[in-house]
Amino acid sequence: MHPKRRSRLMTVAFVLTGAAAAVALMLRAANENLNLFYPPDRVAGGAAPVGVGIRAGGMVLEGSVRRAADSLDVAFVLTDRQGSDFRVAYSGILPDLFREGQGILVRGQLGVDGVFQAEEVLAKHDETYMPPELMPLAQGAAGQGKGG
Repeated sequence: MHPKRRSRLMTVAFVLTGAAAAVALMLRAANENLNLFYPPDRVAGGAAPVGVGIRAGGMVLEGSVRRAADSLDVAFVLTDRQGSDFRVAYSGILPDLFREGQGILVRGQLGVDGVFQAEEVLAKHDETYMPPELMPLAQGAAGQGKGG
């Protein structure tokens, strides 16, 4: 093989190897930061991975919230109201909008015992939500528009 051709072949091989390594590293980093969402039917059905960081969501089942008297530990059940539900354990301060019947998003890991160990709990609100600080202003504006 001609030395110039050999040199070009080595350069092309080196560039392709470097590009493949860069793509592999990027895919690995993206996979580590991937945080998938699972609804209650997938968690209860066993489709959610165990011991991997995921997000799950559903409605807090009425009568399921259990708070520890001596700590910030809370346990509750998330449901899809269609027969699928799973238990969630959380230690920390819950959001102000957290209540039974409310839509909740949790981030954490599913344990081998089937209990979701939440690291973060987020409460969802609908489009009509208004912060308590703005409630008096909105009621005053609504009152001004009537009886004009």
